[in-house]
Amino acid sequence: MTLYDTIVIGAGPGGMTAAMYAARSELKVLLLERGAPGGQMNNTAEVENYPGFDTIMGPELSMKMYEPLEGLGVENAYGIVQNVTVNSEGVKQVITEDEVYEARTVIIATGAQHRHLNVPGEEEYGARGVSYCAVCDGAFFRNQDILVVGGGDSAVEEALFLTRFGSSVTILHRRDELRAQKIIQERAFSNEKISFIWDSAVEEVLGNDMKITGVRIKNLKTGEISEKEFGGLFVYIGIDPMTDTVKDLGITDEIGWIITDQGMQTKVPGIFAVGDVRQKDLRQITTAVGEGALAGQGVYKYITDNA
Repeated sequence: MTLYDTIVIGAGPGGMTAAMYAARSELKVLLLERGAPGGQMNNTAEVENYPGFDTIMGPELSMKMYEPLEGLGVENAYGIVQNVTVNSEGVKQVITEDEVYEARTVIIATGAQHRHLNVPGEEEYGARGVSYCAVCDGAFFRNQDILVVGGGDSAVEEALFLTRFGSSVTILHRRDELRAQKIIQERAFSNEKISFIWDSAVEEVLGNDMKITGVRIKNLKTGEISEKEFGGLFVYIGIDPMTDTVKDLGITDEIGWIITDQGMQTKVPGIFAVGDVRQKDLRQITTAVGEGALAGQGVYKYITDNA
């Protein structure tokens, strides 16, 4: 069995940067991913806060980060990780559905996943009007009335993106004010296609067995129930860490976010974490890239110190 210097689990911006830095230190690197490189970047329309670009599409930035890795000798494999263990000799084992990989170090960059509403009809009408990715599905809702649920940066940014396609976009939020950055809020408030429903939550997704036709809404202050027609529903109410595979290592907080030191190392020697999977305040492409650089150098130092 090949013993890698490091296995990077997840090919988002943090994972790809970690793989690049480790490979440039002439380490033997395996990048393990369950889908297309880029992670959540592939679900982002225009990235406007990444240095070097006035604006760039998320999928395009993903490929720009991924393309140099092959030339650096980074090996790639696809698989869904089931568990990460450490044997008595300190060797890390990454277990997928049909393979076991071994390495001296592991960098966890599994990211986070979109939280669901968990209301009747949401699962039933998934891919039939309910979506969690405006970039992926926005074009299917041309000239329709669209509802976006959420009040943070992602919700408002994606609502702005969806105005390219929908005849109208409504943002529904549980509170009476948005949580998004002020500059993003201002764009939404000034967009004639965007309207708002405050202090409310979706109670049920309605449909005709083929696609959604609207939602049932509850006003959280008055208790009033209403029904409104929409052709599409996009959900942006938060994210949860994808850390089930490492829960037995004791490296997460009570919610599931991985705790690291400033060098991105967890309390298990030789196991690092970067990106959205970490316990931190700001989850951005830029922060993930910086953390990836630290982890990539961190595994090199760990290996040389323990040679």
